Amino acid sequence: MKLKRNKLKYNIIKQKVFSMANINAADVARLRRVTLAGMMDCKKALEESNGDFDKAIGIIRKKGQLVASKRADREASEGVVLAKTNAGNKAGAIIVLNSETDFVAKNAEFISLANKILDIAVEKSPSSLDELKALPMDNTTVEGKIVEHIGIIGEKLDLASYEKIEAAYVQAYVHPGNRLATLAGFSRSGLDVQVYKDVAMQIAAMNPVAIDKDNVPEKVISQEIEIGKDQARREGKPEEMLEKIAQGKLGKFFKESTLLNQDFVKDNKMTIRQYLQSADKELNVTAFRRFTLNL
Repeated sequence: MKLKRNKLKYNIIKQKVFSMANINAADVARLRRVTLAGMMDCKKALEESNGDFDKAIGIIRKKGQLVASKRADREASEGVVLAKTNAGNKAGAIIVLNSETDFVAKNAEFISLANKILDIAVEKSPSSLDELKALPMDNTTVEGKIVEHIGIIGEKLDLASYEKIEAAYVQAYVHPGNRLATLAGFSRSGLDVQVYKDVAMQIAAMNPVAIDKDNVPEKVISQEIEIGKDQARREGKPEEMLEKIAQGKLGKFFKESTLLNQDFVKDNKMTIRQYLQSADKELNVTAFRRFTLNL
Protein backbone atom coordinates (compact mmCIF):
# COMPACT_ATOMS: atom_id res chain seq x y z
CA MET A 1 0.00 0.00 0.00
CA LYS A 2 2.82 2.38 0.94
CA LEU A 3 4.59 1.50 -2.30
CA LYS A 4 1.44 2.36 -4.31
CA ARG A 5 1.06 5.73 -2.54
CA ASN A 6 4.68 6.62 -3.20
CA LYS A 7 4.31 5.61 -6.84
CA LEU A 8 1.15 7.74 -7.19
CA LYS A 9 2.92 10.69 -5.55
CA TYR A 10 5.89 10.21 -7.88
CA ASN A 11 3.61 10.19 -10.93
CA ILE A 12 1.88 13.43 -9.83
CA ILE A 13 5.23 15.15 -9.29
CA LYS A 14 6.44 13.78 -12.61
CA GLN A 15 3.36 15.16 -14.38
CA LYS A 16 3.89 18.61 -12.81
CA VAL A 17 7.56 18.65 -13.73
CA PHE A 18 6.73 17.51 -17.27
CA SER A 19 4.02 20.20 -17.57
CA MET A 20 6.29 22.98 -16.29
CA ALA A 21 9.13 21.77 -18.47
CA ASN A 22 6.95 22.33 -21.55
CA ILE A 23 6.26 25.94 -20.52
CA ASN A 24 9.26 27.83 -21.78
CA ALA A 25 10.08 31.52 -21.91
CA ALA A 26 8.94 31.75 -25.53
CA ASP A 27 5.43 30.54 -24.60
CA VAL A 28 5.24 33.02 -21.75
CA ALA A 29 6.44 35.85 -24.00
CA ARG A 30 3.90 34.90 -26.70
CA LEU A 31 1.03 34.89 -24.19
CA ARG A 32 2.18 38.26 -22.89
CA ARG A 33 2.18 39.70 -26.43
CA VAL A 34 -1.37 38.48 -27.01
CA THR A 35 -2.87 39.45 -23.64
CA LEU A 36 -0.46 42.17 -22.39
CA ALA A 37 -0.65 40.50 -18.97
CA GLY A 38 2.34 40.38 -16.63
CA MET A 39 5.03 37.74 -17.06
CA MET A 40 4.15 35.91 -13.83
CA ASP A 41 0.42 36.00 -14.64
CA CYS A 42 1.17 34.47 -18.06
CA LYS A 43 3.41 31.80 -16.52
CA LYS A 44 0.77 30.87 -13.93
CA ALA A 45 -1.97 30.74 -16.60
CA LEU A 46 0.12 28.42 -18.77
CA GLU A 47 0.90 26.19 -15.79
CA GLU A 48 -2.78 26.07 -14.83
CA SER A 49 -3.76 25.17 -18.39
CA ASN A 50 -0.94 22.58 -18.70
CA GLY A 51 0.53 24.56 -21.58
CA ASP A 52 -2.73 24.91 -23.54
CA PHE A 53 -2.38 28.37 -25.06
CA ASP A 54 -6.09 29.00 -25.74
CA LYS A 55 -7.06 27.88 -22.23
CA ALA A 56 -4.36 30.18 -20.82
CA ILE A 57 -5.90 33.13 -22.68
CA GLY A 58 -9.26 32.19 -21.16
CA ILE A 59 -7.73 32.12 -17.68
CA ILE A 60 -6.26 35.60 -18.21
CA ARG A 61 -9.67 36.86 -19.39
CA LYS A 62 -11.48 35.35 -16.42
CA LYS A 63 -9.02 37.05 -14.13
CA GLY A 64 -9.82 40.33 -15.86
CA GLN A 65 -13.54 39.78 -15.30
CA LEU A 66 -12.88 39.03 -11.63
CA VAL A 67 -10.89 42.24 -11.19
CA ALA A 68 -13.57 44.16 -13.11
CA SER A 69 -16.32 42.98 -10.76
CA LYS A 70 -14.25 43.86 -7.71
CA ARG A 71 -13.60 47.39 -9.00
CA ALA A 72 -17.05 48.08 -10.45
CA ASP A 73 -17.83 50.65 -7.76
CA ARG A 74 -14.65 52.63 -8.35
CA GLU A 75 -14.76 55.95 -10.20
CA ALA A 76 -12.96 56.08 -13.55
CA SER A 77 -12.53 59.79 -14.13
CA GLU A 78 -9.15 59.91 -15.86
CA GLY A 79 -8.32 58.52 -19.29
CA VAL A 80 -8.07 59.73 -22.88
CA VAL A 81 -10.30 61.50 -25.41
CA LEU A 82 -9.45 60.68 -29.03
CA ALA A 83 -10.95 61.52 -32.44
CA LYS A 84 -10.16 60.30 -35.93
CA THR A 85 -11.55 60.33 -39.47
CA ASN A 86 -11.50 57.73 -42.22
CA ALA A 87 -9.11 57.99 -45.16
CA GLY A 88 -11.49 60.05 -47.28
CA ASN A 89 -12.52 62.39 -44.45
CA LYS A 90 -16.16 61.51 -45.08
CA ALA A 91 -16.74 60.12 -41.59
CA GLY A 92 -15.17 60.33 -38.17
CA ALA A 93 -15.49 59.03 -34.63
CA ILE A 94 -14.69 60.34 -31.17
CA ILE A 95 -14.38 58.25 -27.99
CA VAL A 96 -13.66 58.61 -24.29
CA LEU A 97 -11.86 55.70 -22.60
CA ASN A 98 -11.72 56.26 -18.84
CA SER A 99 -9.26 54.96 -16.26
CA GLU A 100 -9.02 55.52 -12.51
CA THR A 101 -5.63 57.24 -12.52
CA ASP A 102 -3.68 59.66 -14.65
CA PHE A 103 -0.72 57.27 -14.42
CA VAL A 104 -2.63 54.64 -16.42
CA ALA A 105 -4.01 57.27 -18.81
CA LYS A 106 -0.45 58.09 -19.86
CA ASN A 107 0.56 54.44 -20.24
CA ALA A 108 1.48 53.52 -23.82
CA GLU A 109 -0.48 50.25 -23.75
CA PHE A 110 -3.63 52.01 -22.51
CA ILE A 111 -3.35 54.65 -25.24
CA SER A 112 -2.76 51.90 -27.80
CA LEU A 113 -5.93 50.13 -26.62
CA ALA A 114 -7.92 53.36 -27.02
CA ASN A 115 -6.55 53.92 -30.53
CA LYS A 116 -7.41 50.36 -31.58
CA ILE A 117 -10.96 50.82 -30.33
CA LEU A 118 -11.15 54.14 -32.20
CA ASP A 119 -9.93 52.44 -35.40
CA ILE A 120 -12.75 49.89 -35.08
CA ALA A 121 -15.27 52.70 -34.52
CA VAL A 122 -14.09 54.55 -37.64
CA GLU A 123 -14.05 51.40 -39.78
CA LYS A 124 -17.35 49.87 -38.64
CA SER A 125 -19.30 53.08 -37.87
CA PRO A 126 -21.54 51.55 -35.18
CA SER A 127 -24.79 53.38 -34.43
CA SER A 128 -24.34 53.48 -30.65
CA LEU A 129 -21.89 53.02 -27.79
CA ASP A 130 -23.41 49.62 -26.95
CA GLU A 131 -23.02 48.52 -30.56
CA LEU A 132 -19.37 49.58 -30.51
CA LYS A 133 -18.75 47.60 -27.32
CA ALA A 134 -20.23 44.49 -28.97
CA LEU A 135 -18.01 44.62 -32.09
CA PRO A 136 -15.32 41.92 -32.55
CA MET A 137 -11.80 42.67 -31.34
CA ASP A 138 -8.90 40.19 -31.05
CA ASN A 139 -10.99 37.00 -30.66
CA THR A 140 -13.35 38.70 -28.22
CA THR A 141 -15.38 41.94 -28.29
CA VAL A 142 -14.38 45.53 -27.63
CA GLU A 143 -15.96 45.25 -24.19
CA GLY A 144 -14.24 41.91 -23.61
CA LYS A 145 -10.88 43.43 -24.52
CA ILE A 146 -11.45 46.24 -22.04
CA VAL A 147 -12.23 43.65 -19.35
CA GLU A 148 -8.97 41.85 -20.20
CA HIS A 149 -7.07 45.09 -19.67
CA ILE A 150 -8.81 45.64 -16.35
CA GLY A 151 -7.22 42.39 -15.22
CA ILE A 152 -3.84 43.38 -16.63
CA ILE A 153 -3.79 46.95 -15.33
CA GLY A 154 -5.63 46.29 -12.08
CA GLU A 155 -7.97 49.28 -12.11
CA LYS A 156 -11.37 50.10 -13.54
CA LEU A 157 -11.56 51.06 -17.23
CA ASP A 158 -14.70 52.28 -18.98
CA LEU A 159 -15.50 53.12 -22.58
CA ALA A 160 -17.69 56.02 -21.51
CA SER A 161 -18.59 57.87 -24.71
CA TYR A 162 -18.72 57.45 -28.47
CA GLU A 163 -20.11 59.63 -31.25
CA LYS A 164 -19.71 59.74 -35.01
CA ILE A 165 -20.20 62.28 -37.80
CA GLU A 166 -20.69 61.76 -41.53
CA ALA A 167 -20.46 64.74 -43.90
CA ALA A 168 -18.98 65.98 -47.15
CA TYR A 169 -15.82 66.58 -45.12
CA VAL A 170 -15.08 65.67 -41.51
CA GLN A 171 -12.20 67.11 -39.49
CA ALA A 172 -10.84 65.70 -36.22
CA TYR A 173 -8.78 67.55 -33.64
CA VAL A 174 -7.10 66.07 -30.56
CA HIS A 175 -5.64 68.57 -28.11
CA PRO A 176 -2.14 67.72 -26.81
CA GLY A 177 -2.43 65.50 -23.75
CA ASN A 178 -5.41 63.50 -25.07
CA ARG A 179 -7.90 65.11 -22.67
CA LEU A 180 -9.93 67.10 -25.20
CA ALA A 181 -10.99 66.27 -28.77
CA THR A 182 -13.47 67.49 -31.37
CA LEU A 183 -15.08 66.41 -34.62
CA ALA A 184 -16.57 68.84 -37.13
CA GLY A 185 -18.61 68.05 -40.23
CA PHE A 186 -18.71 70.44 -43.20
CA SER A 187 -21.04 70.90 -46.18
CA ARG A 188 -18.24 71.06 -48.77
CA SER A 189 -14.93 69.29 -49.35
CA GLY A 190 -11.87 70.20 -51.40
CA LEU A 191 -10.99 73.41 -49.57
CA ASP A 192 -7.80 74.38 -47.77
CA VAL A 193 -7.45 71.84 -44.93
CA GLN A 194 -6.43 74.64 -42.58
CA VAL A 195 -9.97 76.05 -42.74
CA TYR A 196 -11.40 72.79 -41.44
CA LYS A 197 -8.71 72.55 -38.77
CA ASP A 198 -9.32 76.13 -37.60
CA VAL A 199 -13.01 75.43 -37.00
CA ALA A 200 -12.30 72.15 -35.18
CA MET A 201 -9.85 74.02 -32.93
CA GLN A 202 -12.39 76.83 -32.41
CA ILE A 203 -14.85 74.25 -31.10
CA ALA A 204 -12.18 72.92 -28.74
CA ALA A 205 -11.27 76.37 -27.45
CA MET A 206 -14.69 78.04 -27.20
CA ASN A 207 -17.03 75.12 -26.42
CA PRO A 208 -20.13 76.29 -28.36
CA VAL A 209 -23.50 74.83 -27.35
CA ALA A 210 -24.83 74.71 -30.92
CA ILE A 211 -23.94 75.56 -34.52
CA ASP A 212 -26.29 78.57 -34.75
CA LYS A 213 -28.96 80.20 -32.60
CA ASP A 214 -31.70 78.22 -34.37
CA ASN A 215 -30.06 75.02 -33.15
CA VAL A 216 -30.12 75.95 -29.46
CA PRO A 217 -32.69 73.80 -27.60
CA GLU A 218 -35.76 75.65 -26.33
CA LYS A 219 -35.01 74.46 -22.81
CA VAL A 220 -31.63 76.22 -22.90
CA ILE A 221 -33.18 79.41 -24.30
CA SER A 222 -35.87 79.45 -21.59
CA GLN A 223 -33.22 78.91 -18.95
CA GLU A 224 -31.09 81.79 -20.26
CA ILE A 225 -34.11 84.11 -20.31
CA GLU A 226 -34.91 83.27 -16.68
CA ILE A 227 -31.27 83.82 -15.71
CA GLY A 228 -31.33 87.20 -17.46
CA LYS A 229 -34.53 88.24 -15.70
CA ASP A 230 -33.20 87.17 -12.34
CA GLN A 231 -29.96 89.11 -12.83
CA ALA A 232 -31.88 92.24 -13.85
CA ARG A 233 -34.27 91.86 -10.92
CA ARG A 234 -31.36 91.62 -8.47
CA GLU A 235 -29.89 94.77 -10.04
CA GLY A 236 -33.13 96.59 -9.17
CA LYS A 237 -34.48 96.96 -12.70
CA PRO A 238 -38.28 97.58 -13.09
CA GLU A 239 -40.38 94.44 -13.53
CA GLU A 240 -41.79 95.64 -16.86
CA MET A 241 -38.23 95.92 -18.23
CA LEU A 242 -37.09 92.43 -17.28
CA GLU A 243 -38.21 90.68 -20.48
CA LYS A 244 -36.49 93.22 -22.73
CA ILE A 245 -33.29 93.09 -20.68
CA ALA A 246 -33.35 89.27 -20.70
CA GLN A 247 -33.77 89.23 -24.49
CA GLY A 248 -30.73 91.48 -24.79
CA LYS A 249 -28.71 89.11 -22.62
CA LEU A 250 -29.97 86.22 -24.76
CA GLY A 251 -28.53 87.92 -27.83
CA LYS A 252 -25.16 88.09 -26.08
CA PHE A 253 -25.48 84.41 -25.17
CA PHE A 254 -26.07 83.51 -28.84
CA LYS A 255 -23.03 85.57 -29.82
CA GLU A 256 -20.75 83.89 -27.30
CA SER A 257 -22.13 80.36 -27.30
CA THR A 258 -23.14 79.46 -30.87
CA LEU A 259 -20.33 78.49 -33.22
CA LEU A 260 -21.16 80.54 -36.31
CA ASN A 261 -21.71 83.70 -34.26
CA GLN A 262 -18.59 83.42 -32.11
CA ASP A 263 -15.62 85.64 -32.82
CA PHE A 264 -12.92 83.69 -34.63
CA VAL A 265 -10.17 83.06 -32.04
CA LYS A 266 -7.42 83.63 -34.62
CA ASP A 267 -8.94 86.90 -35.84
CA ASN A 268 -11.62 88.48 -33.62
CA LYS A 269 -12.51 91.00 -36.33
CA MET A 270 -14.66 88.32 -37.97
CA THR A 271 -17.09 85.65 -36.82
CA ILE A 272 -16.79 81.97 -37.71
CA ARG A 273 -19.63 82.46 -40.20
CA GLN A 274 -17.66 85.20 -41.92
CA TYR A 275 -14.50 83.10 -41.85
CA LEU A 276 -16.27 80.19 -43.56
CA GLN A 277 -17.77 82.47 -46.21
CA SER A 278 -14.35 83.97 -46.90
CA ALA A 279 -13.19 80.45 -47.83
CA ASP A 280 -16.33 79.46 -49.76
CA LYS A 281 -19.74 81.14 -49.88
CA GLU A 282 -21.50 77.77 -49.65
CA LEU A 283 -19.37 76.36 -46.81
CA ASN A 284 -21.16 75.61 -43.56
CA VAL A 285 -20.79 73.42 -40.49
CA THR A 286 -23.30 70.55 -40.50
CA ALA A 287 -22.46 68.98 -37.12
CA PHE A 288 -19.87 68.93 -34.39
CA ARG A 289 -18.96 66.91 -31.30
CA ARG A 290 -16.73 67.91 -28.41
CA PHE A 291 -15.64 65.63 -25.56
CA THR A 292 -13.41 66.67 -22.71
CA LEU A 293 -11.90 65.06 -19.64
CA ASN A 294 -11.72 67.08 -16.41
CA LEU A 295 -11.34 70.35 -18.30
